[in-house]
Amino acid sequence: MSGPRGPRPRRVLSRGNVFVYGTLMLVSVYYLLPLWVMVMTSLKGLPEIRMGNIFAPPVEVTFQPWVKAWAEACTGINCDGLSRGFWNSVRILIPSLVLSIAVASVNGYALSSWRFRGSETFFVILIVGAFIPYQVLLYPVVILLRSLGLYGSIWGLVLVHTIFGMPILTLLFRNYFASLPEDLFKAARVDGAGFWGIYLKIILPVSLPIFAVAAIIQVTGIWNDFFFGVVFARPETYPMTVQLNNIVNSVQGVKEYNVNMAATLLTGLLPLAVYFASGKLFMRGITAGAVKV
Repeated sequence: MSGPRGPRPRRVLSRGNVFVYGTLMLVSVYYLLPLWVMVMTSLKGLPEIRMGNIFAPPVEVTFQPWVKAWAEACTGINCDGLSRGFWNSVRILIPSLVLSIAVASVNGYALSSWRFRGSETFFVILIVGAFIPYQVLLYPVVILLRSLGLYGSIWGLVLVHTIFGMPILTLLFRNYFASLPEDLFKAARVDGAGFWGIYLKIILPVSLPIFAVAAIIQVTGIWNDFFFGVVFARPETYPMTVQLNNIVNSVQGVKEYNVNMAATLLTGLLPLAVYFASGKLFMRGITAGAVKV
């Protein structure tokens, strides 16, 4: 009777595994250490922070820095913390997210399955638009928003985020839809389904992963945006990131590092929560949409 065949099982503690896992642990520590410092500092009072041990956990935990960062920190003449900027960011994010994904998904569907005259030229223009620096288009967009009466308003920022998010989202949707079996579309057309019938009854039910990818990209980009918020908003419509900058860079009074750390963590909570809630869908959508160009 012959013995077992095939390659010998690898040892768990081989040199290669030690190197790989050791490298992963070092990289993890490198990225998690600043987060640890931020969390620990945000839970300390100023007397304990002045002792200088930034890595030690707090001796006495206090949530007052979080309360002050949210509702009491001053940004110029206003002392309402990040709360106003948070709701401004929500009012900017929701319509921008819905509009950009809805329009880009229809664009990607049309470019992948419905060939029309000039479709390839339109697609090339979108690809080029994805790589144009924002600074090049800054002044024309300011003039456009001013002529429309939207400069400095929430809806002006919604329009800016929707337009600038369109090229990359259209590319993602187009690549994903192109990877779907063509027989689905042919069968639907034989059954009498038209453009919108196929989109609503065939495309949407099987495209949850790519919609999750688009949502994560837009939520992260819009929520973390600082450049557009500074240029196209006024103090009463500043998003959360601009409010955070004003709090951290305030030169009045004592530098409250615990409040600054708490404000930074509060600003980053939403995109982190969205990513962790839909991380698996994000990976599925990225890998499925990367096989065709």
